[in-house]
Amino acid sequence: MPLHRIFVPKGFYSSTDKAAWAEAITEVYAFLPPFYVIVLFIELDAGNIFVGGKATKRMVRISVEHVARNFTDDSSKRGFMDRYEKVLEPFTKARGIDWEVQIVDCDRLLLNLNGMALPEENTEEERIWKSENRAVSREEMEAMKVHAAV
Repeated sequence: MPLHRIFVPKGFYSSTDKAAWAEAITEVYAFLPPFYVIVLFIELDAGNIFVGGKATKRMVRISVEHVARNFTDDSSKRGFMDRYEKVLEPFTKARGIDWEVQIVDCDRLLLNLNGMALPEENTEEERIWKSENRAVSREEMEAMKVHAAV
């Protein structure tokens, strides 16, 4: 998945802002099943965000874990960061705040969805997960094939 944890000052973003931001992030991953993209807004009360030892109300920290796909080289890493920063712009730079983004690539073998390993990239199984927008068991996929053949 890409799991996005966005640490924000409490009340800084409206529900509408958060929904728009989550949708924009999901669009960055159009090549993945949409349900893979998880965005968590973690609101922090005043006095719980410190930068350089000083409390602030104008800082957003974004922590992303990539599991479904990993970067293969430095160029793809920088290219993604540039695309991601464009998505963030209306919610960060345009609001005159400070922000920080960190992305970590994780081992896909250490993630299960509903007790199942993720399908391999660009396989028929992954295409089914994407079209269904949910985790689909092998048994259910077999039933789909039988039903489609009838």
